[in-house]
Amino acid sequence: MHILTRRSFLQTSIQLSPFFSTPGLFAERLSLTPHQTEGPFYPDLLPLDTDNDLLILNDSLTPAVGIVTYLSGTVSDSNGSPIQNALVEIWQVDSHGVYLHSRGGSRSKRDSHFQGYGRFLTDSKGRYSFRTLKPSPYSGRTPHIHFAVSSKGKRLLTTQCYIKGEPRNKMDFILNKIKDPRVKESLLVPFTPVKGSKTGEVSAKFDIVLGITPHD
Repeated sequence: MHILTRRSFLQTSIQLSPFFSTPGLFAERLSLTPHQTEGPFYPDLLPLDTDNDLLILNDSLTPAVGIVTYLSGTVSDSNGSPIQNALVEIWQVDSHGVYLHSRGGSRSKRDSHFQGYGRFLTDSKGRYSFRTLKPSPYSGRTPHIHFAVSSKGKRLLTTQCYIKGEPRNKMDFILNKIKDPRVKESLLVPFTPVKGSKTGEVSAKFDIVLGITPHD
């Protein structure tokens, strides 16, 4: 099994990622990404390693267990203008359904090799990139990844993204609080097999549209 080193992923995550698209000019204002609850499991103690590769802790050679996912996207305002230097944070359960948070599931079952939390500053085109796991379900919830976007210390948006086509989505009480089908659809992301991958890696693209900018 080929495992990217932490250093090689961090060096190539933006430059070589095939999953980005460059924002263009839009005739109409983009639909805003809806707010979703932060939930009770934002890490109560951040890990020492908080980079955008959640699969490898520091210089460890042992990766987290699960389906490797290359998660990327852009952060823009409703006019399609990219937002640079926005802090994008993600957090999620490991393959056993356990959060990094101290009360986020059985500590004995938690994958100690999974970072559970990562952050990344968007580049000049508003792009971000993570290497993480395809989200797993846990009791009462469909698989999802939590997102927070901040700038200059101010939280601009808290939301979640979901796997498009996941059957559990129909029963998820948080996702189904959104009644507008188009708005709900904006949170559903295809997790697509990476062409040529021999280990079942997938990619996902989740673009975030903010109703306010850091200058507001």
